Amino acid sequence: MRYLSTRGGVAPLAFDQAVMMGLATDGGLLIPAEIPTISPQQLRAWSRLRFQDLAFEVVAPFVGDAIPSADLRDLIERSYATFAHLEVTPLVRAGDRSVLELFHGPTAAFKDVALQWLGNLFAYLLEREGGTLNILGATSGDTGSAAIYGVRGKPRIQIFILYPKGRISPLQERQMTTLPDTNVHPFAIRGTFDDAQAIVKTLFNDLEFRSTYRLGAVNSINWARILAQMVYYFYAWGRATGGDPAQAVSFSVPTGNFGDVFAGYLARRMGLPINRLIIATNRNDILTRFVQTGVYARESKVHQTLSPAMDIQVASNFERYLYYLHAADPAQVRALLETFARTGRLQVSADRLRQAQADFAAAAVSDAETLDQIRVTYQSTGYILCPHTAVGVRAARAFPDAICLATAHPAKFNEAIYQAIGQEAPLPAALQGLMEQTPHYIELEAKAEAVRRQIAALVQG
Repeated sequence: MRYLSTRGGVAPLAFDQAVMMGLATDGGLLIPAEIPTISPQQLRAWSRLRFQDLAFEVVAPFVGDAIPSADLRDLIERSYATFAHLEVTPLVRAGDRSVLELFHGPTAAFKDVALQWLGNLFAYLLEREGGTLNILGATSGDTGSAAIYGVRGKPRIQIFILYPKGRISPLQERQMTTLPDTNVHPFAIRGTFDDAQAIVKTLFNDLEFRSTYRLGAVNSINWARILAQMVYYFYAWGRATGGDPAQAVSFSVPTGNFGDVFAGYLARRMGLPINRLIIATNRNDILTRFVQTGVYARESKVHQTLSPAMDIQVASNFERYLYYLHAADPAQVRALLETFARTGRLQVSADRLRQAQADFAAAAVSDAETLDQIRVTYQSTGYILCPHTAVGVRAARAFPDAICLATAHPAKFNEAIYQAIGQEAPLPAALQGLMEQTPHYIELEAKAEAVRRQIAALVQG
């Protein structure tokens, strides 16, 4: 398997090269040169596998000969040994709704599914090839802690995570800022997540700085993140249908950066029977507006909501979808993104819009609706939804067959939970005691130069 850039300026790469590059050197995102297809017979066989064995089957064709099979199996086994549930991502019922719980990893968020694997993958490749890696990422809440827990204490790796000060939950901040590991460096940025994400892209596009400091990516711009997230769509489908290839299901996916729902899109392109992929957004609804109108346009500001991981105006992975929407033509992708960079707006043709509406449904959910959904679900079933999951459940009201992705444990957002139901969600073991610890972080201006100087000082020091 080889990997290409959405912007067409990178020679084909092997899987291991793509993982270490992260963001393509031409500013684009890396995508597989081809998408493997699976037969109904394979689907039926895969539906009976435990999560780890299924992960190997899904991932192996995309890895190719970059990693020996025995090593790949070992990486997968070690990555999911850290999860508290035997099934890793169990499918449960909340009344008449199926919920895919993705929060049983060490940071109680769906990002663990990909970042436990990516952390082990980075360590494996660095041990094999030598050298060091300085991971740089931005987080709207959960990616940062999951990335940190994926690489904390690992030799040859330093991690620098930017988060918007005051715009994530206190518990999320404690997860990133209370660890004793000397390779962990949280940066509190005086700005929004979009500011932090723009800084990360600026530094990755500074090829001299990137090379000198060996930057690596953990945000969902890294292809390995998307690949790992594809697995649980296959797993949930198998548990919901009993492995009958004639049965399709829908998925409702709370998303801000488009990575989680894009993984489902690729799973469907591989042959997974999916009826509808529902993009569930909060007030920051750039993706919903695109599906409804064909116009992708940022607003003047990022709105702060009860579902902060989705408080994003510019979705990193949308570029990957544009590539497939425009028949894998990097010239069209470049032209659209140049327009967006210049004007804050791009528009696709009527034919492309019809295709996008065939690929996705979409709905935006307000904070009031989010609280109402948490309340209604709890009162009728006793099940507590996190605010992001509640957005997904609300967005799926017209799709009774939809499996709703539960992206975080509700206790990570207990202020919203208390507001909705008058009590807090019980803390899982992974989160207990965090709020009693003192946070330690470096506060910086939301400017690339400030972050550049700080990274250089810490690496050289």
